Amino acid sequence: MRKLAVLSFITLDGVMQAPGGPEEDPTGGFEYGGWVAGYFDDFLGKVMDGQMSEPFDLLLGRRTYEIFAAYWPYVKTKGDPIADGINNAKKYVTSKTLTTLEWRNSELIRGDVAQGVKKLKEQDGPEIQVHGSGGLIQTLLRHDLVDEFRLKIFPITLGRGKRLFAEGTMPVGFRLTESEASPSGVIVATYVREGEVKTGSFALAVPTKAELARRQSMSLSASASLSAGRSRDRLARGVLDTALSVLF
Repeated sequence: MRKLAVLSFITLDGVMQAPGGPEEDPTGGFEYGGWVAGYFDDFLGKVMDGQMSEPFDLLLGRRTYEIFAAYWPYVKTKGDPIADGINNAKKYVTSKTLTTLEWRNSELIRGDVAQGVKKLKEQDGPEIQVHGSGGLIQTLLRHDLVDEFRLKIFPITLGRGKRLFAEGTMPVGFRLTESEASPSGVIVATYVREGEVKTGSFALAVPTKAELARRQSMSLSASASLSAGRSRDRLARGVLDTALSVLF
C-alpha cells in the first residue's frame, strides 16, 4: 500500500488558499495571495528539499495542476531538486473539465475520484504527494485516504479563504512524529494517521443542580435549532416546487 502524504502551507486559522502569489487563486475575492513569501527562508527551503528528496508521484486537483503546469516546466532543473522532482514525477490529475494534459508524464483520473485514488494507493510505486489542491483534499479527507500531513503553519491569521479542514472532514486521529520551528516562526509538523478520535470527560461523577440545569437548557436550545433548520428546509422545498411548477 502506497503512502499518501499531503504537504500544505497553512495559516494559524487553517487557510491554505493562494500561498504563492496574488494571481495564484483569487477566487471568492481572496485578497491575500502570496502570504508565504514574507516568511519563506533557507530553513523552509531545506525542509521542502528534504520532504521531496525521495521519489514520489503527484496527485493534483485541476486548479493546482494548471498552476504547476504554467510554472514548473519552465524552471531550470539543474541545481534545483524540487523542480527536478516535480517535473520528473508521474502526475495524476483529477478534473471534470480537462480532457487532455499537455505537461509531460501526466494522467487524468476519470470517474469516481475516491475509487481512483484507492486504486492508486494499492499499486506499486513511490509515495503519493498532494500539494495545493484544496478541493481534492476535501474528497480525500471525507474518504479517510490521507496517511500523513506535512504541514508548515505560518504565524498569521487571514479570517477568510479556502481552508485545509473544511466541512465534511472525517473525525479521525493523528500522531505527531516530527516538529520544529523556523527562525521566522513557521511551525513544521508531520502527523501520521493513527486510530480514532479519543474522547472522555472531566465532569463531576455526580452533576450539580447548576450543571443539570445547564444541560437541560442546552438540550432545549439544540432542539429549537433543529426544528428551525427543518422549517427552513421545508420552506426552501416549497419555494423550489412552486418555481418548478411555474416553469414546467
